[in-house]
Amino acid sequence: MQFTPPSSWVARYASIVPKSGPVLDLAAGNGRHTRYFNGLGYAVVAVDRDVSGLADLSGDAQITVIEADLEGGEPWPLGDRRFAGIIVTNYLHRPLFTRIAAAMEPDGVLIYDTFAVGNERFGRPSNPDFLLKPGELLDFAKTEGLTVRAYESGEVDEPRPAVLQRIVAQRPA
Repeated sequence: MQFTPPSSWVARYASIVPKSGPVLDLAAGNGRHTRYFNGLGYAVVAVDRDVSGLADLSGDAQITVIEADLEGGEPWPLGDRRFAGIIVTNYLHRPLFTRIAAAMEPDGVLIYDTFAVGNERFGRPSNPDFLLKPGELLDFAKTEGLTVRAYESGEVDEPRPAVLQRIVAQRPA
């Protein structure tokens, strides 16, 4: 079975995720980042509303798959667990920002890569609820006391034309 490669942003910064704990793949989809970080030797927790694309991972002791509707009013499915790395791509649900930051262990790294305002001219998503406002990830990092390690915002051509906002942020030790 052929799997989609990791986001180039995620692959570029994966090496700075500490080996001290597990990685959370939030809104994991088919698990491209779950598979990638597992291949790098991390234990990974994959969370998604639809976990059918992760079924083949059920036998791996280093991977925990949690089926949860992150937007449906269910309780946060991770309790007070902390992660060395948190990966979020192609997903935005602003009410989770505080939860995401709280789930970062000291020195933990957040790698976030999703669509921004302007993407509507390329197709989906086009709903403003799913598009980051200018500087929104920088504001999020500042509000949560995270140190920005890398940031990009703008139009990309690969893997398809889109307007993205990307951040790598770290929780101080």
